[in-house]
Amino acid sequence: MGDYASVHCEPFREAVSAGLDGEPLEMSQERLDAHLAGCPACRSWADTAAEVTRRARLAPAAAVPDVTAAVLARLPEGGRAVGRRRRVTDAALRGALLVVGIGQLAVAWPALTGAMDMAGSVHLSHETGAWNLGLAVCFLGVAALPRLAPGSLPFLLSFTALLSFVTVRDLGAGHVHGGRATGHLLLLAGAVLVSVLAFRGRATRTGPRPADTVRWARWRVAAGSTAPATVSRTGPWPGDAVASDGHQQAA
Repeated sequence: MGDYASVHCEPFREAVSAGLDGEPLEMSQERLDAHLAGCPACRSWADTAAEVTRRARLAPAAAVPDVTAAVLARLPEGGRAVGRRRRVTDAALRGALLVVGIGQLAVAWPALTGAMDMAGSVHLSHETGAWNLGLAVCFLGVAALPRLAPGSLPFLLSFTALLSFVTVRDLGAGHVHGGRATGHLLLLAGAVLVSVLAFRGRATRTGPRPADTVRWARWRVAAGSTAPATVSRTGPWPGDAVASDGHQQAA
């Protein structure tokens, strides 16, 4: 009779175990509840299983030695030197771009204020000043926040290429004097510096951004860490407490 009861109860005990592990019960919750309510042996087995599961989950992690200092000490000196050189180079590039931005701002100011003696309408002078001011803001912004460099390249490179082409053609035709054409060298220098900063920033990007990592971790908790199902509603036995802990962790 005992063997028959064990075989008869085996599917229900497997369902209890599956519920504690957060797996499908393979039967309806009502059927499992009814069996636990009428089978003292299975209810006792479920209590024991829930207690073992709770203790296993709450067991403290084994202490591990802190090897941070040892790992850092074994890093090659060449890697540290490369890192220092990279930081110095980035600082130099940003400083140069800051100077170019200030120079571009100085070019824009006379045209905006009307101090520049420019043939044509006043609006043309203001329009030229606005373009130069926009370039100055671009250079100064990238110097302050290099991560903005890639986003500015499509406009900056196309504008620089087109202006360089028409400037060379106008110089050959005598439509512009050399002094004014030389002022465009600031734009050319700024475009080169922004391009270099964008390339260097892309080369050092080796993984997802922190915000993406956090978003992926949250999704994995929500989708992969399924909380254990409550396998009994007929009375307060430890499985309910384990399931409640799982729901709180998933939340």
